[in-house]
Amino acid sequence: MESERLEKQIQFIVEIDKLKQIYRQTYLMDGSRRENSVEHSWHLALMTVLLAEYSPSESLDLFRVLKMVLIHDLVEIDAGDTLCYDEKARRSQKSRELMAADRIFNLLPPDQAGKMRDLWDEFEASLTPEAGFARAIDRMQPVLHNYHTRGAAWRKHGVTRDQVVTRNHEIEKAAPELWDYIHALIERAVEKGYLLP
Repeated sequence: MESERLEKQIQFIVEIDKLKQIYRQTYLMDGSRRENSVEHSWHLALMTVLLAEYSPSESLDLFRVLKMVLIHDLVEIDAGDTLCYDEKARRSQKSRELMAADRIFNLLPPDQAGKMRDLWDEFEASLTPEAGFARAIDRMQPVLHNYHTRGAAWRKHGVTRDQVVTRNHEIEKAAPELWDYIHALIERAVEKGYLLP
């Protein structure tokens, strides 16, 4: 018979499978459909491994960053995906996500629940080099998707250059070289008509 601990871990594993049903506003780079949150998290994990060298932190804990990018959107199981440019929806986002974090992480045994919740809170607060880098990669990925889909989601929602720059400017502190690349990509997107000026 399974231990109570294993039963809780399996319950959590079953629950997080629901993240595959949460579709984001971002389109796959081939433009065929919107990506789901699991695909987003997987993509971020690989981007993190490939781009870690651009963190200015010489002691970046890559494993910690990977854990953050893999769990940061689990709250969307309950809270749903919130379009980052939808000011009305963003007003209730924090409270919805906090309630979701309380429920979802507490499915785990207490020691793991606390560690996962601490990682999620760290990501949200963005005060450590690891959280800053995780958030930089999280911000960078949709810009790449939008650029390579000729602004599919940006155009659908009437997003402007200033909104994208404001939303993504925090990349600069966590990864200045990546910000230079993304900022140039945003400017090219405006020139090509993918993004409103």
